[in-house]
Amino acid sequence: YDKLLFIPVSAPPHKIIKNAASSFDRLKMLQLACEDDFRFAVDSCEIDRGGISYTWDTVCFLEHKYAEQLSAKIGLIVGQDLAAEFSKWKNAALLAEKTDLILAHRPFEKPCSPEGNKPDSNFKGLFATEKMLSEFPYPHLVLNNAMIAVSSTEIREKIRKGEDLTGLVPEKVYCYIRERKLYGYK
Repeated sequence: YDKLLFIPVSAPPHKIIKNAASSFDRLKMLQLACEDDFRFAVDSCEIDRGGISYTWDTVCFLEHKYAEQLSAKIGLIVGQDLAAEFSKWKNAALLAEKTDLILAHRPFEKPCSPEGNKPDSNFKGLFATEKMLSEFPYPHLVLNNAMIAVSSTEIREKIRKGEDLTGLVPEKVYCYIRERKLYGYK
């Protein structure tokens, strides 16, 4: 792939985040994080479209937008922690056919409760297991990436508590969070 495209969600269909940053702020943080690497780009298509964001709609939009530049399928990177629920995504089977589905290694976490961005207290085990991933029913590749044991939930919690973010977000993003007092920054 020539580019890795980051797309901030307008409104996720399966997650509610309390005290979330605005779409403008999330877009700006992604732009700051990506600006020093020519391999990365940011597209605001989901924010521009507004409403609930479904990956199917985004992939269809991107195929049309970049039709002249594409020589193969779009690659779709999905954290392996989401693989257990992939079949519930809008047009999951068609999405797996339309894209090169790439599963990235992620530490297994408790799923979030519907009320907010806290782990679900009713969780009874791993959200996804290596066995389940080996039986993932859709054609896919597995990315051989390093696992970084950090989540956006943890980062927001550290910000709220005033803890150190060194190594968790790029310095430019940290400065932006601090200046805009995002996520309860004090």
